[in-house]
Amino acid sequence: MTGKLVRDRIAEIMKESGKIPITRIASAEEYKQALKDKLLEEVREYMASGKLEEIADIMEVIQCLIRVEGSDLETVEKIRKDKAGKRGGFEKGIILEGIGK
Repeated sequence: MTGKLVRDRIAEIMKESGKIPITRIASAEEYKQALKDKLLEEVREYMASGKLEEIADIMEVIQCLIRVEGSDLETVEKIRKDKAGKRGGFEKGIILEGIGK
C-alpha cells in the first residue's frame, strides 16, 4: 500500500478548498491492513497528545475493523463483558511487577 487511509469526506473537503486529491478504493485485503495501520497511527497520536478527539478516532477505526471482521459492536461488547467477568477489567489500575516463587 502506498497511500494512506483517510476519512470518507476528506477528498470532498480537499476539493472544496481548491486541492485536487488523487484517490482510489482499496481492495478488501488492503482495506483491512489500512485499518490496522490507521489504528496504530491513531493510538500513537493519542499517546502523544492525550486528547479525547484521538480516542474518538480510535473508536471509529475499531468500529470499521469490527465490520470488516464480519461482526458487530454488540458481539464484541458481549466478548468484552464475558472476559471482564472472568478476568476483571482495568479499572483498579493494578500493575504486575513480577511473579514470586
